[in-house]
Amino acid sequence: MFYEPAKNNHGLPHNPFKAIVAPRPIGWISTLDADGKPNLAPYSFFNCVCDTPPIVMFSSSNYKDSAANVDATGEFVCNMASFDLKDEMNQSSAAVPHGTSEFDLAGLEMAQSELVKAPRVARAVTALECKHLQTVRMKDLDGADTNSWVVFGQVVGVHIDDQVIVDGLVDVTRYKPLSRLGYMDYAAVTEVFQMGRPKV
Repeated sequence: MFYEPAKNNHGLPHNPFKAIVAPRPIGWISTLDADGKPNLAPYSFFNCVCDTPPIVMFSSSNYKDSAANVDATGEFVCNMASFDLKDEMNQSSAAVPHGTSEFDLAGLEMAQSELVKAPRVARAVTALECKHLQTVRMKDLDGADTNSWVVFGQVVGVHIDDQVIVDGLVDVTRYKPLSRLGYMDYAAVTEVFQMGRPKV
């Protein structure tokens, strides 16, 4: 099949785009607002951009609290959403009034970060403390503003639970990171395989 997204002519019950670009890691973003109130929200449009220096990004459809808080404070934390935290992650995605603490809503304990004021999810096995680089409002092919904002941050601190380090390597099968698929589907990484880069 072939379809044009602008025409929405795929003929399927649901838009397949997000099922095609999958799996997507979930950036579980914690921030503080300008008044110091905590916020926690999962973003499936999330990834690393480069590693030297380490830079991550998350994209927000609508200018939501996470993006606004990062713009206001210049900081955020990306917490790892793992399989054992799937219900809490999902609970934190609820649309609640501004100022509501998703930490409280999901029954999650906060942990103090080292280099940023934004708190971490205490039970998250990894967390990336980030300083804001820039926020970009995306434009379409016609140059019109979209309703999507991409937030870039440089990682300044990394937390790793010692229990997931095996023989000097982070073993993702020990904590089973969650990923977002299309529709209402999620996946967890439970097994890995290795391939070396070929030598020509």
